[in-house]
Amino acid sequence: MRRTHNPDSACLDDGLPDAQRGGATVLVLAIGLVFLLFGTFVAAIAAAQLADQKAAVAADLGALAGAGHPLDGEVMACALAADIASRNAGRTVDCRLDGLDVLVTVEVAFTPLPGLTWVATSTARAGPVRG
Repeated sequence: MRRTHNPDSACLDDGLPDAQRGGATVLVLAIGLVFLLFGTFVAAIAAAQLADQKAAVAADLGALAGAGHPLDGEVMACALAADIASRNAGRTVDCRLDGLDVLVTVEVAFTPLPGLTWVATSTARAGPVRG
Protein backbone atom coordinates (compact mmCIF):
# COMPACT_ATOMS: atom_id res chain seq x y z
CA MET A 1 0.00 0.00 0.00
CA ARG A 2 1.46 3.21 -1.08
CA ARG A 3 0.78 6.52 0.62
CA THR A 4 0.15 9.44 -1.69
CA HIS A 5 0.52 13.07 -0.89
CA ASN A 6 -2.61 15.12 -1.34
CA PRO A 7 -1.71 18.84 -1.60
CA ASP A 8 -5.23 19.81 -0.44
CA SER A 9 -4.78 17.92 2.85
CA ALA A 10 -4.14 19.97 6.03
CA CYS A 11 -1.80 17.35 7.55
CA LEU A 12 1.89 17.65 8.18
CA ASP A 13 4.49 14.88 8.05
CA ASP A 14 3.54 13.44 11.44
CA GLY A 15 -0.06 12.96 10.40
CA LEU A 16 -1.58 15.54 12.77
CA PRO A 17 -3.83 18.22 11.34
CA ASP A 18 -2.56 21.81 11.61
CA ALA A 19 -5.40 22.69 14.02
CA GLN A 20 -3.99 20.30 16.68
CA ARG A 21 -0.40 21.55 16.52
CA GLY A 22 0.75 24.06 19.16
CA GLY A 23 -1.79 23.02 21.78
CA ALA A 24 0.98 22.13 24.24
CA THR A 25 2.52 25.57 23.80
CA VAL A 26 -0.73 27.27 24.73
CA LEU A 27 -1.13 24.96 27.73
CA VAL A 28 2.41 25.67 28.97
CA LEU A 29 1.85 29.43 28.57
CA ALA A 30 -1.42 29.21 30.51
CA ILE A 31 0.24 27.27 33.34
CA GLY A 32 3.10 29.80 33.38
CA LEU A 33 0.60 32.64 33.66
CA VAL A 34 -1.10 30.92 36.61
CA PHE A 35 2.27 30.54 38.37
CA LEU A 36 3.09 34.19 37.67
CA LEU A 37 -0.22 35.41 39.10
CA PHE A 38 0.13 33.14 42.13
CA GLY A 39 3.68 34.40 42.75
CA THR A 40 2.56 38.02 42.48
CA PHE A 41 -0.26 37.36 44.95
CA VAL A 42 2.11 35.71 47.44
CA ALA A 43 4.59 38.59 47.08
CA ALA A 44 1.82 41.13 47.76
CA ILE A 45 0.78 39.27 50.91
CA ALA A 46 4.40 39.13 52.08
CA ALA A 47 4.78 42.88 51.47
CA ALA A 48 1.63 43.57 53.50
CA GLN A 49 2.87 41.46 56.41
CA LEU A 50 6.26 43.17 56.32
CA ALA A 51 4.67 46.62 56.33
CA ASP A 52 2.41 45.60 59.23
CA GLN A 53 5.45 44.49 61.25
CA LYS A 54 7.33 47.69 60.38
CA ALA A 55 4.37 49.76 61.57
CA ALA A 56 4.17 47.79 64.83
CA VAL A 57 7.90 48.18 65.51
CA ALA A 58 7.85 51.91 64.69
CA ALA A 59 4.83 52.44 66.97
CA ASP A 60 6.34 50.41 69.83
CA LEU A 61 9.70 52.17 69.69
CA GLY A 62 8.06 55.58 69.32
CA ALA A 63 5.84 54.98 72.32
CA LEU A 64 8.82 53.81 74.38
CA ALA A 65 10.80 56.91 73.39
CA GLY A 66 7.93 59.19 74.32
CA ALA A 67 7.23 57.33 77.58
CA GLY A 68 10.60 58.44 78.92
CA HIS A 69 9.51 62.08 78.85
CA PRO A 70 5.85 62.44 79.85
CA LEU A 71 6.68 65.04 82.50
CA ASP A 72 8.23 67.25 79.79
CA GLY A 73 4.78 67.57 78.23
CA GLU A 74 2.89 66.11 75.32
CA VAL A 75 4.73 68.18 72.71
CA MET A 76 8.17 66.93 73.78
CA ALA A 77 7.08 63.32 74.29
CA CYS A 78 5.32 63.21 70.92
CA ALA A 79 8.23 64.90 69.14
CA LEU A 80 10.56 62.15 70.41
CA ALA A 81 8.02 59.48 69.48
CA ALA A 82 7.62 60.91 65.96
CA ASP A 83 11.39 61.11 65.49
CA ILE A 84 11.91 57.46 66.42
CA ALA A 85 8.92 56.35 64.34
CA SER A 86 10.23 58.17 61.27
CA ARG A 87 13.67 56.59 61.73
CA ASN A 88 11.90 53.23 61.55
CA ALA A 89 10.11 53.97 58.25
CA GLY A 90 6.88 55.08 59.89
CA ARG A 91 4.80 58.24 59.84
CA THR A 92 3.20 59.32 63.09
CA VAL A 93 -0.53 59.82 62.60
CA ASP A 94 -1.55 60.42 66.21
CA CYS A 95 0.26 60.90 69.48
CA ARG A 96 -1.13 61.86 72.85
CA LEU A 97 -0.55 61.52 76.56
CA ASP A 98 -2.98 59.57 78.70
CA GLY A 99 -1.77 60.38 82.19
CA LEU A 100 1.82 59.14 82.15
CA ASP A 101 1.21 56.81 79.21
CA VAL A 102 2.05 57.75 75.64
CA LEU A 103 -0.26 56.51 72.86
CA VAL A 104 1.28 56.54 69.39
CA THR A 105 -0.34 55.58 66.07
CA VAL A 106 2.01 55.02 63.13
CA GLU A 107 1.42 54.36 59.42
CA VAL A 108 3.74 52.64 56.97
CA ALA A 109 2.91 52.93 53.26
CA PHE A 110 3.88 50.10 50.92
CA THR A 111 3.42 49.28 47.25
CA PRO A 112 2.64 45.59 46.65
CA LEU A 113 2.08 46.17 42.93
CA PRO A 114 3.05 49.09 40.70
CA GLY A 115 0.42 51.80 40.93
CA LEU A 116 -1.17 50.31 44.07
CA THR A 117 -0.23 51.79 47.45
CA TRP A 118 -1.62 50.53 50.75
CA VAL A 119 -1.06 51.69 54.31
CA ALA A 120 -0.41 49.55 57.39
CA THR A 121 -1.37 51.15 60.71
CA SER A 122 -0.37 50.24 64.24
CA THR A 123 -0.97 51.75 67.67
CA ALA A 124 1.21 51.31 70.76
CA ARG A 125 1.01 52.40 74.36
CA ALA A 126 3.93 52.79 76.76
CA GLY A 127 4.27 54.19 80.23
CA PRO A 128 5.51 53.47 83.72
CA VAL A 129 5.05 50.08 85.32
CA ARG A 130 2.05 49.92 87.62
CA GLY A 131 2.19 47.67 90.61
